[in-house]
Amino acid sequence: MGRRERGDKRIQDYDPLYAFLRYYVDLALRLSYRTVRYVGREKIPQDGAVIYAPNHTNALMDAMVILALDQKPKVFVARADIFKNPKIAKILTFLKIMPIMRMRDGMDEVRKNNETIERAVDVLRDRVPFCIFPEGTHQTKYSSLPLSKGIFRIAFQAQELMPDLPLYIVPVGIRYGSFFRFRSTIRVQIGDPINVGQFITDHVDMTSSEQMNAMKDELDERMKRSIFYIPNDENYDATYEICAATVKSQVCHLRNDKELGHLKGVDAHFAANNMTVKHLGYLKEANPALAADILSLGKRASELRTADRISMSSVSVKYPILSRVLKCLIFIVLIPYLLPVSFLSLPVLGICRYLFTKLKDYAFRNSVRYLVNLVIWPVLMIVYSIIAYVALPWQWALPITLLLLPAPIVAHELARLLRIFISDVKLLRNKELRQCYREIRNKMFSNPTL
Repeated sequence: MGRRERGDKRIQDYDPLYAFLRYYVDLALRLSYRTVRYVGREKIPQDGAVIYAPNHTNALMDAMVILALDQKPKVFVARADIFKNPKIAKILTFLKIMPIMRMRDGMDEVRKNNETIERAVDVLRDRVPFCIFPEGTHQTKYSSLPLSKGIFRIAFQAQELMPDLPLYIVPVGIRYGSFFRFRSTIRVQIGDPINVGQFITDHVDMTSSEQMNAMKDELDERMKRSIFYIPNDENYDATYEICAATVKSQVCHLRNDKELGHLKGVDAHFAANNMTVKHLGYLKEANPALAADILSLGKRASELRTADRISMSSVSVKYPILSRVLKCLIFIVLIPYLLPVSFLSLPVLGICRYLFTKLKDYAFRNSVRYLVNLVIWPVLMIVYSIIAYVALPWQWALPITLLLLPAPIVAHELARLLRIFISDVKLLRNKELRQCYREIRNKMFSNPTL
C-alpha cells in the first residue's frame, strides 16, 4: 500500500468537507464559462481503474474541467516546486493533489517520483480516478506538446501490481473558445481509452521500454483526435486565422453531411475547424501553390487583426453587427440594473487587475479570475447583504441581495459586449483585413475537394 497521510488517512479517502465544497467549486466553474460541453462521457470505462490524460492549455482551469467531469473524487498531480511552502502543500493535499518532479528539475529530483508512483498506484487500486497531464507543462495553443513518460511508468507499475483489475488510460481533449477571456466556452472530448493490460499483451514481443514508447505514440495520436489540433509550426498563426475566417461557412457545409449535419454550437465549430486544418494539410500535398497562397493570406490577416486589436469573435460571427445591435438594445433596456451591479463588482475586477500585474504567464489569468470570484465575491455578498438589511426593511433588502448575486457575471457580460462591439466596428473599417478574409474563403471553397 502507498504512504499514509495524517496517520491512517490517504489522499484518496473520503473527506466530508471536500465533498461539500465540490458542489460550490463545480458551480463556480459553470458560471465562469458561457458553455461547458462534455462529449463522449459514455466512453469512460466503469469496470476498472482510470487514468485521465488531458491536454494542458489553461493552467488550473484544466484540472477544474476534469474535476467537474462527474461527481467522482479525483486525484491530480502538479509540479513539485509549488509544494515547497508547507501551508500551500497542506492546502494542495486537501485538494487531492500530489507533487511530481519534472525533467527540468534534474535527474536527481526525478528519481524522487518513485514515491509519487507508489501513491498513485494506491489510488488506482481503490478505483479512484487519477489525472496526470502527460505533456508535463501547459501552452496556450490549439496544438500539443511531446508526452512525458511519467504517466506510462505509473500505468505499467499499477497494472503489474493489480493484474486482476483492468486499467485504462483515457485521453481527454479540452478546447477553450479563448485561453484568456473570462466567460468563454469549453468543449471537452473524451477519447478512446487504452486498455493498458491488453496493450501490453498485444505487444508482448517488445521490451518494457519499447511498449512504453508504443503506448506513448498511441496516446499522442488519440489525444490529437480529441482536440482542435493545429500543427505547431511556422504556419500556426496563419492556420488559426484561416479556421476563424471560414468557420461559419464550414458549419453551413456540415449541415449537408449525413454524419455531422446534426452538430450545433461548440460541437459544430469543433468539427468545422478540424475540417479546415485537414483540408489545408491535403492542399499542401495536392496543390502546394494554392496552399501557400492561402497561408500567406492567413498570415497577413493575422498581422492586420492583431495590430488593430480586433477580437476573433468579430471574425467568426456570420452577422456580427446585427447580433451585437440586438444585444445592445437588450442591455440598454436593462441599464438601470446593469450599472449598479457592475459598480458593486468593481472590487473583484480591481483585485484581478492587481494580481494580473504579478503574473508572468498569461495562461494563469482565467485561473486567477476563477479563484477571486470563488473566494472574494461571497465575502462581498455578505458585506453588501449586511449593509442592505441594516439600511433597509427586509422586504427591500431581500430582493436587492438576490439581484446582486450574479453581479460579476453581469458586469463582465456588459464589458464583453462593449469590447466586441468596438471590435466589430474596427473590422468594418479595416478594408484590407476584410478583403483578406474574402480571398481566404473564396480560395478555400472554390476547391472541389473540400
